[in-house]
Amino acid sequence: MATMTFSQLPYRRPDLSALTVSTADIVSRIQGAESAAEIIQCVSDWNRARIDTYTMASLAEVKFTQNVTDADAKSEKLFFDENGPSLTELDITVARALLASKHRQAVSDHFGELFLTRLQNWTLTFEPSIKDLLVQESELTTRYNEITASAKIDVDGQTYNLSTIGRLVIDPDAGIRHRAYTAMGDFLLKNADELDSIFDELVKLRAKKASMLGYDSYTNFRYIEFGRVDYTAEDVEKFRAQVREHVVPLAAKLRQAQGLRLGIGTMTTADEKLQFIDGNPVASGDHDWIVERAEKMYGELSAETNEFFRLMLDSELMDLKSRDNKATGGYCTSFSAYGLPFIFANFNKTTHDIEVLTHEAGHAFQAYRSRNLAVPEYFWPTAEACEIHSMGMEFLTWPWMELFFEDQTEKFKFYHLQGALLFLPYGCAVDHFQHWIYANPSATPAERNAQWREMERMYMPWRNAEGFLAAEQGRVWQFQRHIYESPFYYIDYALAQTCALQYWKWSETDRATAFGSYLSICDIGGSKPFLGIVEHGKLTSPFSEGCLEDIVSYAYRALQQRYPNFMLGN
Repeated sequence: MATMTFSQLPYRRPDLSALTVSTADIVSRIQGAESAAEIIQCVSDWNRARIDTYTMASLAEVKFTQNVTDADAKSEKLFFDENGPSLTELDITVARALLASKHRQAVSDHFGELFLTRLQNWTLTFEPSIKDLLVQESELTTRYNEITASAKIDVDGQTYNLSTIGRLVIDPDAGIRHRAYTAMGDFLLKNADELDSIFDELVKLRAKKASMLGYDSYTNFRYIEFGRVDYTAEDVEKFRAQVREHVVPLAAKLRQAQGLRLGIGTMTTADEKLQFIDGNPVASGDHDWIVERAEKMYGELSAETNEFFRLMLDSELMDLKSRDNKATGGYCTSFSAYGLPFIFANFNKTTHDIEVLTHEAGHAFQAYRSRNLAVPEYFWPTAEACEIHSMGMEFLTWPWMELFFEDQTEKFKFYHLQGALLFLPYGCAVDHFQHWIYANPSATPAERNAQWREMERMYMPWRNAEGFLAAEQGRVWQFQRHIYESPFYYIDYALAQTCALQYWKWSETDRATAFGSYLSICDIGGSKPFLGIVEHGKLTSPFSEGCLEDIVSYAYRALQQRYPNFMLGN
């Protein structure tokens, strides 16, 4: 199967009637199992059926995001939106039968206790009574994607989408930057009523869903649903407090140096993405040129990455070009029945083209390495561990950045390392904002926007929105797809960045051992929870006292010592 190309992968809409019958049979077999061998065979049979269904869902999702106006793709996406809760209900009946089985210990011994913990949490976050709410939630997030993917934004007589306009907001010409940022804001203002309405409904649906299942808040529900079994919301708040104390002051100094580099007396939010007066470092070639050099990079990084990237090329498992009606952003998914990962991105001739390629390749490499683990729950770890793989890959590929940036390589390394520090406050702002949202589900859209402005003042005090109406109103968070689509998926990037920076530091002195650690955490997939994965890789937990301060201070000193010309005023 691995020799097939993406376009050749068979897609079959799942037969709900047949799945209902086969699920009932598996439940009956579990309940009547007389031995450990019998129940383990039941789990294996269930896993094969689930993997096939999940693969079809992934194929439907990818084809929809490739073109949100394709009627057939939208029809299949709609099938899973409408029937996903019913598919979940079938799986929950099996999970409950396994948890109640007299052979439960045999399941734990064979597949690991974390497998049963995942199933237990699954049963705690689903009941048939919430099926209609889940369908409505999927429909609303699909509508958000349709709005953002179909954006047509005019600047200076040219039309852009939300991906391609990215190169204008880093243009050295301040006038172009400001017109582009204003036009993006105008898109939000034009669609404000619908974007507000979609999100308002999402928040209320999610709060109602949690309440119907007996939770006092959606936050508590979501932490369980998200598989956060070894840390709490209180641990996350302590991490955010450390970011406010140790990172925000350094980030403010970096923004001050940026203003000096750009020769701008007062920077605005429209200037933030431009780091150098002569332009940010950009890969010297187009899509094909980048992919050709990525092939060389992964061929030299290790035998394992060489095998992986050859597969990605031979099976056409990357869709990287931006085009109209393609969903915004980038992601990685997998087609588990075929053992294949898939990378989706939107190249736009900015520095981000290389960052998104290495980032999503980190996800895809992990998915490829753990594709044969015992249960689907182990194919991917929880989100914050997944992001170690992606952000770690960004730094582990540093020695090959000259392939892409040539004489701009040192400029890129400064840009990338500084960007890791500047991201931490933003990542925590998004997370803090979401905690506030779901603690206040009855808040109005205007109150939410005001709260986002408060988050900016707390985590990004340098941010100046004056003259940009959408930003002044606190609407720019509506570009952050995660907030609509996957609530509480954002602190994961900040926690993972703390670990990825450790790989950056480690690889500078002992590259082989650092990559060996990275490979080992890819190989174990989701068979351990987040902190177990961190420990397995011999990294320091982001929640440990002093971890964040130590690695951030080290990175800031490296910026000062290695790139003094870029650190003007520091």
